Amino acid sequence: MRKLHNILVTGGAGFIGCNFIHYLFNLSSSGNEAFTDAGFEGLIVNLDCLTYAGNPESLADIDHVYGNGAGDKRRYYFEKADICDRAAVDRILRQYEIDTIVHFAAESHVDRSILGPEAFVRTNVLGTYTLLEAARNYWKNDDGSIRSDVLFHHISTDEVYGSLGETGYFTETTPYDPRSPYSASKASSDHLVMAYFHTYGLPVTLSNCTNNYGPFQFPEKLIPLMVLNMKEGKNLPVYGDGRNIRDWIYVEDHNRAVWLVLRGGKTGEKYNIGGENEWENIRLLDKLIELTAKETGKEAAEIRSFITYVKDRPGHDRRYAIDCSKIKRELGWERKMSFEEGLAATVQWYLRNTDWIESIRSGDYLKWIEKNYSKR
Repeated sequence: MRKLHNILVTGGAGFIGCNFIHYLFNLSSSGNEAFTDAGFEGLIVNLDCLTYAGNPESLADIDHVYGNGAGDKRRYYFEKADICDRAAVDRILRQYEIDTIVHFAAESHVDRSILGPEAFVRTNVLGTYTLLEAARNYWKNDDGSIRSDVLFHHISTDEVYGSLGETGYFTETTPYDPRSPYSASKASSDHLVMAYFHTYGLPVTLSNCTNNYGPFQFPEKLIPLMVLNMKEGKNLPVYGDGRNIRDWIYVEDHNRAVWLVLRGGKTGEKYNIGGENEWENIRLLDKLIELTAKETGKEAAEIRSFITYVKDRPGHDRRYAIDCSKIKRELGWERKMSFEEGLAATVQWYLRNTDWIESIRSGDYLKWIEKNYSKR
């Protein structure tokens, strides 16, 4: 098992990244002590350029507990920087003596990639390249070889595999067949990561995960969008016939899998992470309606009347489903959160954390960023 000391988390102010940092520090999203099996005692550096979807307020509890003090007492640092900025990345690697990079940072919304693909190519491809080059340079021995006690872990998506029919599953050997600018940019970054392993001997691991859900997800995404629209009596837009199928995993189950890969994954290998939990979009919406009706006291039939079928988006993959037997077999990972429990907890979180939601909608979180990070 690898011993990890100083971890650089890119995109740690985003949805999955901030949950990963919470997981490692054994803190729940409310800031209370919570038991996990991570057992991490090292240093976390969160590198995020704070685009619209990055909200460091999601980590205010972590910053309060671990971001103060000096020397050994301080275990959390935030660096507002762009992963495409080579000078900034070089400085951060040296300053914090980073031995592990966990690369979450990415533009990730498919609809936005269709409207404006350039940002996706820049961040997901050029940004990943910049990180790889910086790591290769910093972790290089005097003889030109790369240290063996370091690791670059790349977080990717099942969307790189394209679309499935009614049967079958994505495996680690499924050929890539991306269908959107987003998935194409992630496929490109995956190939770069593996190329750096084969060409330069950079110790890397890679994971491809299915759809995540849970707290702190930006309100434009499917589950929080639908829950909030139900609460406010707004339309519930459904692409096409609503029969597109996605595999859903609770974000902490994903992050536990990432941790296992960091500790015990084989360098040069990739691991698929899935929820084994396929839902048609329209069936998922119906489940969300039931849960939201129960929490808000509204009638489910009334909420259903707001379902609106809209024109399907271009290149909309029909079905995703992951075979995650490799990570189960090799690293002992198992999904712990049932979909029923996880979805209920997620609905409750978005209905109850109105301050976090309104801070994003009003733009106040951007003012919070300016106040707290402008001088860092």
